[in-house]
Amino acid sequence: MENPRSFPDNRNYEYAYNQSYKIAVEQLAGISDYEALCRNSDIRYLATPSQKLIEVEYLNRKYYIDVEAIAESPLNIITTDEKDAYIPLKEQILILHYILNARGTPLSGQMITFKELPEGMVYFRTFNTRTIKHLVNNFSENPQSLLEVAKPLGGVPAGYGDAAVTIKAFPHIPITFVIWKGDAEFPAEGNVLYDSTVTDYLPTEDIIVLSETVVWKMVKGK
Repeated sequence: MENPRSFPDNRNYEYAYNQSYKIAVEQLAGISDYEALCRNSDIRYLATPSQKLIEVEYLNRKYYIDVEAIAESPLNIITTDEKDAYIPLKEQILILHYILNARGTPLSGQMITFKELPEGMVYFRTFNTRTIKHLVNNFSENPQSLLEVAKPLGGVPAGYGDAAVTIKAFPHIPITFVIWKGDAEFPAEGNVLYDSTVTDYLPTEDIIVLSETVVWKMVKGK
């Protein structure tokens, strides 16, 4: 049976995204203890007599989920402090999936590659095409530019390769992007590293989408 919390892998992306979002919202609506849910995700539950909000930090920005609006308007429950900000549906799904999948596992500090994730070898070709190749193609000539474009996303330098940056995509999902410039003997290379606990917060399919999303945000910031 398909995991309803995993990101859709379907050629009909619009339909698949809508279905995945719908399922995630239904699951969130069925939660009885939002405080426990937020503790597992290391996010905040803001409850007042007038409203109940879940505050999520995603890529250095705060997003809010209006718990009481789920039943009334399930397509408009995620907002930001930016007025009229557009939040792509696939990123809304990532936010919901992070909250729903979170197990509260502390970070291990042990770094792993995508191939070491469950089914990572199976999905690696897709991951390499959608993430690593774009990382290398856009930053290998000037690896230090990676550090600059990562700053708006909360990126900090990391000690790998010719340049590397760690971005906290979610509170418990730091992702490290690494570039080797290459020379006359060796081609440019790139890699992406995760804390070994990453699949306690998102399934492998979502990790592909999240990593690709971060890379494209950096590319657009060049």
